[in-house]
Amino acid sequence: MSAIRPAAVVVLAAGEGTRMKSATPKVLHEICGRSLVGHVLAAARELKPENLVVVVGHARERVSAHLAEVDAAARTAVQEKQKGTGHAVRMGLDELGGAVEGTVIVVCGDTPLLTGGTLAALAAAHTADGNAVTVLTAEVPDATGYGRIVRDADGAVTAIVEHKDADAEQLAIREINSGVFAFDGRLLAEALGQVRTDNSQGEEYLTDVLGILRGAGHRVGASVAGDHREIAGINNRVQLAEARRTLNDRLLTAAMLAGVTVVDPATTWVDVTVTFEQDVIVHPGTQLHGATHLAEGAEVGPNTRLTDTRVGAGARVDNTVSVGAVVGPQASVGPYAYLRPGTRLGVKSKVGTYVETKNARIGEGTKVPHLSYVGDATIGEYSNIGAASVFVNYDGQDKHHTTIGSHCRTGSDNMFVAPVTVGDGAYTAAGSVITRDVPPGSLAVARGQQRNIEGWVARKRPGSTAAKAAEAVSPTTESED
Repeated sequence: MSAIRPAAVVVLAAGEGTRMKSATPKVLHEICGRSLVGHVLAAARELKPENLVVVVGHARERVSAHLAEVDAAARTAVQEKQKGTGHAVRMGLDELGGAVEGTVIVVCGDTPLLTGGTLAALAAAHTADGNAVTVLTAEVPDATGYGRIVRDADGAVTAIVEHKDADAEQLAIREINSGVFAFDGRLLAEALGQVRTDNSQGEEYLTDVLGILRGAGHRVGASVAGDHREIAGINNRVQLAEARRTLNDRLLTAAMLAGVTVVDPATTWVDVTVTFEQDVIVHPGTQLHGATHLAEGAEVGPNTRLTDTRVGAGARVDNTVSVGAVVGPQASVGPYAYLRPGTRLGVKSKVGTYVETKNARIGEGTKVPHLSYVGDATIGEYSNIGAASVFVNYDGQDKHHTTIGSHCRTGSDNMFVAPVTVGDGAYTAAGSVITRDVPPGSLAVARGQQRNIEGWVARKRPGSTAAKAAEAVSPTTESED
C-alpha cells in the first residue's frame, strides 16, 4: 500500500437512489456482508486518512446510525437539500473546518467494488504528477451514458464531457469519469466557491472544479483503474446483483489461490468477513456469512448456510444451517442439522440428521445421531443420546438447564424435563420421561407398564382386515368329541 496518507477522504452518500425502488436508502443495501457504503469506507480506511467524513442527506438518521455501527470514527456532514456533488463536497469540507491542507480524495458511497489499492494508486499519481486534481478513470467496453475523458496531446485531462453533450469524436472515447477524484485541498475549497448553478439542474457540479482549476493554470491529470468494474456505481437491483456476483467471484478467487477448494464457485456465496485455512473443501450450494471461519481440512456443504460459525480442523458439515456455533475439530454435523446460537461441539462429536441444538455444549466424542432437540444443555464426553430425544427446557415462562454426564447411554424417545441431571455412566430406558436426577451408574426407567388385552380386535373390530389377519395366525383349538 502507498505510504501517501490523504488529509481527508470525503464519501458522498446523500442521494436518495430512487431507481432502487426501495424503502431502504441506496447506500445501505448489502452485498457480501457489507452495505454499499460500508465497502467504500473499508477501502478508504486502507489509506489511513487523517480525516474521513461521510456526507449524508436522504434518510440521514438511518444512514448515520449505520455509520456509527460500522465505522464509529467516521464523521458525518449533512447536505440538507441535494444541490449537486459540488455542494455535497462543500458540506464535507465545512465539517472539517473549510480548506484542508494536503490531498482530499472524494469517492461515491455506491461503489462497493472500489479497492484500497486503486485509491492508493490515485493518491500516488496525484502527488507524483503535482496535479491540482486527478480524476480516477477507466476504459470500458461500452461508454454509453458516461462522461468522457478528453485529453490533450500530452495526456493531461482537458475536460469531462457528459454523454448527452459529446460530439461524434468524443462519443468514440471509451475512457470515462468514475466520479472519484484526488484534489489539492486548498485549491479545491477555492474552486468550489466559484462553481455556478446555471445548468439544467440548478446544481453545483463537482466536475466544474476541473475546468476552473485548469483555467487558472493548474494541472489536471488522470489515474486509470486496472479493472473498469471497480468504479461501477449501483443505481438499481440489476446492478446490485451484478456487483454481488463480481465481488463474490473476487473473494472466491482469493480463497482458491490461498489453498481452498471451491467445487462450484457459481453456487457458492461468501461474505468479505469469512476466513479460511488451507485445504478446506466447500461443496456446491454453500453460503458462508459473517465471522465464519473454516479451519484446515474442514469440509462444508453441499447446501449449507453458516453464519458466524467456526468450523474446526477436519470437521465435516453437510446440508446444515448454523448460526453462532462452534464445531470442534473432526466433528460431524448433518445432514439436515440446525445449530443455533450457543452451540459448542467438542472434538469428534456428532450432531446427525434432523437434530436441532441451541445453547448446548456437547463434549468430545459424544453423539446425538438423529431426530432430536438439545436445548440449554451440557453433555459430557463419549455419551450417546438416543433417537427422538427432546430436552424439555421451557416451562412456559423460564428456560432451564439439563446436564448429562460422560459415558452415558440414553434411550430412544426420551424426554429430559429440565432442570435435571443424569450422572456419569448412567443409562435411561427407551420411552422414558426423565423428571428427576439420575445417579451415576444407574438405569432410569420412567414409563407406564405395558398391558396386553388379548382378543380385543376380534371383539371390537369383528370382520376387519386386522381381525382376519389375527385369526389367520392364531392357533386353532380342537373341539372335544
